[in-house]
Amino acid sequence: MTQIALESTADVEALLARPEPAWLFKHSSSCGVSAAAQDVIDAFLAAHPQETIGRVIVQSHRPVSNAIAERLQRTHQSPQLFRLHKGAVVWSTSHWGITQADMERQLA
Repeated sequence: MTQIALESTADVEALLARPEPAWLFKHSSSCGVSAAAQDVIDAFLAAHPQETIGRVIVQSHRPVSNAIAERLQRTHQSPQLFRLHKGAVVWSTSHWGITQADMERQLA
């Protein structure tokens, strides 16, 4: 598994520029729902080590989080998970909608 810390808009653009699908996770370090979502994502990634995920912690990188919302044309939420392919969002969800089963379906 490749985890990428999204700490700048350049990091986000690099993730979006990847030719293969990737995940983007907006995480709140002060939210219990976000902590639960992180556990779901970690379990998924342990089962799928070939997957790539970029993660932004919204409290410490608010401008990056805001830039993601603008760039992807999606209202900010956290936790929020996107499946990206060739620079576009092909699937997204937030909060309790972040499940391992839904992530598995995105691999098909």
